[in-house]
Amino acid sequence: MSIQNDRWIIEQAKRGMIDPFEDAQIRSGVISYGVSSYGYDMRVAPEFKIFTNVLSSIVDPKAFDPRSFVEFSGDVCIVPPNSFALARSVEYFRIPRDVVTITVGKSTYARCGIITNVTPFEPEWEGHVTLEISNTTPLPAKIYANEGIAQVLFFRGEPPITSYRDKKGKYQGQTGVTLPKI
Repeated sequence: MSIQNDRWIIEQAKRGMIDPFEDAQIRSGVISYGVSSYGYDMRVAPEFKIFTNVLSSIVDPKAFDPRSFVEFSGDVCIVPPNSFALARSVEYFRIPRDVVTITVGKSTYARCGIITNVTPFEPEWEGHVTLEISNTTPLPAKIYANEGIAQVLFFRGEPPITSYRDKKGKYQGQTGVTLPKI
């Protein structure tokens, strides 16, 4: 298995792997996004679900209560202290059969106590990425829509026997912010 560079990412994006795609790093006055040497910095869309405990609910991944979130759309999302928001990527990804990804948060946010969690994109998964953005600080935190949020690293290997598409994965083709499913 090997990590893929900017040349490979640009070539795959021309074939539809990332849409919309920025073929250079956009940095001026924004948290950077676009292709980098060995990854792609995706953006967060202006569509958020901010966690609230107004109902004193229990977080249960097998029976998740969507009323635990407040929906918000806008250019800046304020994540409450010691809380989190779900969001989605601006980009729609179509992962090749011989590729798996790992996503890591942007250092600008990490240095502010903001952690972005994304699970791997499995071979032949496609969709908008659901992002979990945690504010680990005791202060409210700003998240800037349409700017960089996390970097996707692409690893190529031998194609698997069964891809995400083959097994009809429950998050295949997701659009919008997608809540947990069983």
